[in-house]
Amino acid sequence: MHADVVIVGAGPAGIFTALKLLEDRPSTNIIMLEKGNPIERRHCPKGRTGACVGCQPCNITTGFSGAGAFSDGKLSLSYEVGGDLPELIGVQKAQDTIDTVDKLYLAFGADTHVEGSGHNPQIRDIRRRAIQAGLKMVDCPIRHLGTEKAQELYLAIEKHLRSAGVDMRFRTECQDLVIENNVCCGVIARGADGQERIDARRVIVATGRRGADWLERICSEHNIAHTPGPVDIGVRVELRNEVIEDVNEVLYEGKLIGYPNPFRNKVRTFCQNPGGFVAQENYDGGLAVVNGHSFKERKSDNTNLAILCSHNFREPFDQPIAYAQNVARLCNMLGDGHILVQRFGDILNGKRTWQKELDRSNVRPTLPDAVAGDITSALPYRTMTSIVAFMLAVDKAIPGFASGETLLYAPEVKFYSNRVQMDGEFTTSVANLHCLGDSSGWTRGLMMASVMGYLMGERLGTEL
Repeated sequence: MHADVVIVGAGPAGIFTALKLLEDRPSTNIIMLEKGNPIERRHCPKGRTGACVGCQPCNITTGFSGAGAFSDGKLSLSYEVGGDLPELIGVQKAQDTIDTVDKLYLAFGADTHVEGSGHNPQIRDIRRRAIQAGLKMVDCPIRHLGTEKAQELYLAIEKHLRSAGVDMRFRTECQDLVIENNVCCGVIARGADGQERIDARRVIVATGRRGADWLERICSEHNIAHTPGPVDIGVRVELRNEVIEDVNEVLYEGKLIGYPNPFRNKVRTFCQNPGGFVAQENYDGGLAVVNGHSFKERKSDNTNLAILCSHNFREPFDQPIAYAQNVARLCNMLGDGHILVQRFGDILNGKRTWQKELDRSNVRPTLPDAVAGDITSALPYRTMTSIVAFMLAVDKAIPGFASGETLLYAPEVKFYSNRVQMDGEFTTSVANLHCLGDSSGWTRGLMMASVMGYLMGERLGTEL
């Protein structure tokens, strides 16, 4: 098989590479490989069964549109949010491309309403309280797609790409890259019909968080220049909407950053879901991690958000993803393969949480099969100490945030620590190979991954 471009991964980075490239060069022969299902077949059976049934691959983390679109579906409209891509391409270019990509999302049916925009006096009051607590608040305008609406939007994009001639191969896994004399010539893929080599003039790897550990291995095997980046380990917090309603109403997602004593690690909030639901995601090897969903129509009485502690490792250790995976496995062991949940008050009191205590709590878990237990027996001391100190600081800005009944779920880990070395044109150390999106280590989230893909498509449109 031969193609002009092979795109590995049908998440936002791969999708927007194809969209822009076909806009500029409609005759381009594109093959898109995706390990998961087309979006119309991405259905998590847990809502029907009440428990995870272990779909392989997981329909939440794999498939057309990637993991982020299927979970909460939020587009951050500021260059200050979404990773370090502005360091690579420049702040102004990043913001200008965000504005362009946002218009594309609107063209495919995104909600015109933007959350957290304007200079509301309430926003200034929240920022003042955050500063007094020693925290930085980043108020970022957000276009909330919603889990179910995001599926409709990306289905429209999927149909558009199909009609434009993109050869989409679902349930097809990229097993290796074909690299000869430091030039990437194609990929080795395995689908329902077996293994085949696909030659290509350009190869785009955009495998998302789900494929970050795979890309790290590929970089090591083929000497693709890369460096270990920080790894984020933390918890998913769930509390009543009433506690955080002022933030939900004026910001939708209040992004707070702190460097609490004694370790001064960066700790931040991430992926806030007002009226949302805590969810389980499954990775290869049976690894279960926690995330959050946010629907447009269906709402709960709770808000959930992640609190992530960043860890930077120095030599000789160079496997941060493996480190995070092992922490997650330990949590899974204590939960007998399920997500662990514990009340914050029990953590402060040095005791585990029991199911009977959850049953009489004001905060009822939205993840029904989470196992009450002790997450402090699994998370590293440095991580747990930083999270507790950060939550107590947030409580000063948002009274009640660190109440005894606030729930903490674990493990919440983000697999994007490997950073592929490249320039502002996304040129890697191997000719004709480009790595995009969260798996590249340069972006975090839907919008920045989409921006990276759009710019890649724009470049290919002038070079092919």
